[in-house]
Amino acid sequence: MTDAAELRRRTAALLAAHPPAGTERLDFLRARFDAGLAWVHYPEGLGGLGAPRSLQAVVDAELEAAGAPDNDPRRIGIGLGMAAPTILAYGTEEQKRRYLRPLWTGEEVWCQLFSEPGAGSDLAALGTRAVRTGEGDWVVNGQKVWTSSAHVARWAILIARTDPDVPKHRGITYFLCDMTDPGIEVRPLRQITGEAEFNEVFITDVRIPDSRRLGDVGDGWKVAQTTLNNERVAIGGMRLPREGGMIGPVSRTWRERPELRTHDLHQRLLTLWVEAEAARLTAERLRQQLVAGQPGPEGAGMKLAFARLNQEISGLEVELRGEEGLLYDDWTMRRPELVDFVGRDAGYRYLRSKGNSIEGGTTEVLLNIVAERVLGLPPEARTDKDVAWKDLAR
Repeated sequence: MTDAAELRRRTAALLAAHPPAGTERLDFLRARFDAGLAWVHYPEGLGGLGAPRSLQAVVDAELEAAGAPDNDPRRIGIGLGMAAPTILAYGTEEQKRRYLRPLWTGEEVWCQLFSEPGAGSDLAALGTRAVRTGEGDWVVNGQKVWTSSAHVARWAILIARTDPDVPKHRGITYFLCDMTDPGIEVRPLRQITGEAEFNEVFITDVRIPDSRRLGDVGDGWKVAQTTLNNERVAIGGMRLPREGGMIGPVSRTWRERPELRTHDLHQRLLTLWVEAEAARLTAERLRQQLVAGQPGPEGAGMKLAFARLNQEISGLEVELRGEEGLLYDDWTMRRPELVDFVGRDAGYRYLRSKGNSIEGGTTEVLLNIVAERVLGLPPEARTDKDVAWKDLAR
């Protein structure tokens, strides 16, 4: 079994063969992947060594100390946190070897074609259709929405309805979609922040080879659960230092601007600081649990906490700054590659955090998941579970 000492030896060998100061960034990242040091818990040949997931921290610490470049994980978060674990779980060997390396190095950015304007929070009611041709390929038509990074993505994870004659959860198939194919149109969705990091995507007669299907035909909902569980962990369970994230800027303002302080704001800040620290430590425990298995419904609870805390903390920061909190730095229409909560002003954090209770699963849906799968409460009464999708009221 690969242990910490062996990983340090392999990392030292990587650094000796590819000194960060004299190696192009992409060349170093490719060499790291090929050495099995990208994600050590993945299989050999796929960026890993089959080592315990907890040992990734050993490699990361050694590389950081040596000044080695990282793969800019915030820019490629959808690929790393959602596409990669799903491809690993359900992909063929050919798919794994084709997609995982450029995904991890950041050469190919991924986006997620799940949500639809006609399905709302009921993802399983999606209407994008994939019809199999006589040659065995698929022709896809439909519309997706709230698609982060679609404007810079090369690939997408896509779910589409392949059988309208069965109940909605059973007629879905999962595909890997080339965003450069004819028939893909990406339109920006300008948000309340002024930016358009989200997009709507129109899919018109897009042909997808059957070799880009992930999992069995009609089994897409099961495959999508792997994606969704990993998405919630990626959003709510991210690694942060103490006072990392939204609590950091408001805490600094409190220390540096004593003239803004009031007793009421002090009490609220203390409460939110403690809750943010408890959430950070809980996220660390969740990541440790992942070492022993796949993410479960606990990720939904962490994502709920993430959204609530971000919105409450950003609201407190605007109040603390008084008239300054009403200012906004730049309404220029931009299409950023990532969300930077702490790199902008208080107004941006306040407005952007409103989306936290929608993206990655709405708060209402996640509350149901926690109630049913964590607390074991009776599920809500449903009348559509055994009805063919084509017969549902829309």
